[in-house]
Amino acid sequence: MRPLFIVADDHPLFRGALKEILRSLPGGADIVEAADFGEAAAALERHGDADLLLLDLAMPGTSGLSGLALLRAEHPSVPIAIVSASEDGQIIARALDLGASGFIPKSAGFDEIRHAIETLLTGDVWLPGNVSLDAPGDPEVSELIARMKSLTPQQTRVLSMLGRGLLNKQIAYELGVSEPTIKAHVSAVLLKLGVDSRTQAVIRLAKLGIDPQSGLAN
Repeated sequence: MRPLFIVADDHPLFRGALKEILRSLPGGADIVEAADFGEAAAALERHGDADLLLLDLAMPGTSGLSGLALLRAEHPSVPIAIVSASEDGQIIARALDLGASGFIPKSAGFDEIRHAIETLLTGDVWLPGNVSLDAPGDPEVSELIARMKSLTPQQTRVLSMLGRGLLNKQIAYELGVSEPTIKAHVSAVLLKLGVDSRTQAVIRLAKLGIDPQSGLAN
């Protein structure tokens, strides 16, 4: 059975390059494409058995690592590899902290990307060889990631849906629970994140985004 990949990138040419690499794998590949974050989330909903999601960090519909955090919460069993123009050690370290299985620079060559994907398919982590994860990170972001790790899986799913702008009633419907249960989860999420409102929670989640001044674009 051929592995199933979801390729999420808003640049058609780069998606095309990734598809060529995936189809060169022994036995080939089944590929689902997504051009923005909404399409990536929908693809994961349809294909929860995907072998690997290749996720661009800077797509329309999300802000940097917040997209990884949301997808990781809703689909904890699907391996996710970040594919990005960034080779910043802090960004890579944050991605790993948030559950990414690997980080593939867009500057990598055809053979290196194929090797990275083959490594990820075995269940191992793959990182570029020249990256350093030792640089000190933003303390506020580090604290946020630590707080997010204290959330239960259901609380993390609720936070991800808050990040998508859903109301309690909509979250309750999607999760198949009562609205009072969701209210209790929201209260717990706010407490664990150290904020007073759902708006503040979404703002904190946005801290996982990428600063456009840092050069971390597509």
